[in-house]
Amino acid sequence: MLIKVKIENFMSIGSLQEFSMLAGKARGKREHLLTSKKLNILRFSALYGANASGKSNFINAIDFSQKVILEGLPKGFTQKYNRANKDNKNKTSHFEFEIKVDNKFYNYGFETLLNENSITKEWLYEINQDSSYLIFNRDLTKNEYSIGKYFKDDNILKRVNIYFDDTKTDESALFLSVMNRDKSELYKTKSELIVFKNIFNWFKFDLDINYPDKPFSNYSYFMTKANSEEIFNTINKFGTGITNFKIIDAKREDIANSVPDELLKDVRDNIEKEIIRAKKESIPPTEIGLLLRGDKEFFIFEVNENYNILTKTIEFEHGSHGTFNICEESDGTRRILELIEILFSENNNRIYIIDEIDRSLHPLLTYKFIESYLNSLGKKNIQLIVTTHESRLLNFDLLRRDEIWFVNKSANNESELYSLEQFNERFDKKVDKSYLLGRYNAIPNFNEV
Repeated sequence: MLIKVKIENFMSIGSLQEFSMLAGKARGKREHLLTSKKLNILRFSALYGANASGKSNFINAIDFSQKVILEGLPKGFTQKYNRANKDNKNKTSHFEFEIKVDNKFYNYGFETLLNENSITKEWLYEINQDSSYLIFNRDLTKNEYSIGKYFKDDNILKRVNIYFDDTKTDESALFLSVMNRDKSELYKTKSELIVFKNIFNWFKFDLDINYPDKPFSNYSYFMTKANSEEIFNTINKFGTGITNFKIIDAKREDIANSVPDELLKDVRDNIEKEIIRAKKESIPPTEIGLLLRGDKEFFIFEVNENYNILTKTIEFEHGSHGTFNICEESDGTRRILELIEILFSENNNRIYIIDEIDRSLHPLLTYKFIESYLNSLGKKNIQLIVTTHESRLLNFDLLRRDEIWFVNKSANNESELYSLEQFNERFDKKVDKSYLLGRYNAIPNFNEV
């Protein structure tokens, strides 16, 4: 679960900004929370703001962090510091996460000098309400490095120190990443070291970031045949007119005509990597797959028991009107099909972050989808964080006060994040009207032409 994110000096975000999924003082709709003796955590949050306010840049910052952890410092980001102030070129950019993994809480983060494409700091702590325990810390700007007292076994501590000494002055790599390169055998026998794998896997498997133009995502729940009836009933509830669907083999010519060769290669390379990992970690190959989205098409790439990659697509029935390919469905129907996994997700601890969730959706359909998500939560350990312009969601009949966030462009052209919680609005307040009238800022400012 995601607790907090802190970002500084990245794209339109200048000074340190904090986003939190901790419950505030709002009393209603406690079923939206994941409650415990330690913390009450929100399972939904919506970010509002004018175009170019920085909503997507906040998502970009989380996405960048994930890429650095999983793949190393990416190319093309040396100019992505906040350029509203020319001094920011030589200042570090800060990326920090408070997360819950296996009922423990951690603070992990790093800093990078984007202009020089180098890592300058990195740290990991286990935290609780009263104290924190250092696991490791690297400060390459001061040549200060330390391993905490987290590891009790002397042999394990020696092993960590060996890896740490090899990498502590390496400005090109994160220690968390190094501890997850070709070390699957290590984690089978060194139980205390599993913390490195758990934190890394949170970023790799639990954090699911989606943009409107993102071409493919992880294997969707929508594609599991065992749940066809349940999925169909949900699709039908959204008024799509679909009466049935079936998954069929995709034709090679359809794939060739719809998917660029380079993208198709990326998909297959991605699946091949997962096959290698599955063999090493004894993961069933049938759990591997990708959902590829084009302008009109859906293609499902899955792996059978013999590790062969199969490509499927979807056909839909509309009562007596016949069978239709997915490319013949409306943009709104296809958008619902992209999002429907969230309603059925059995993958506890998954955090879905979706930019422009209302794209191609009727306002009432956006409202219905969010309402369905909130009603489906039960005891699930999942979270949904969205950016949107849909003001109808600003309704205390639907959302809690602390589930609503704003992103506003300040006078010095920097993005600022803040929660509706700070305004302490009454439960009967017409928030959507107040928002559009500018009470909370985060709306467009129009100039006369």
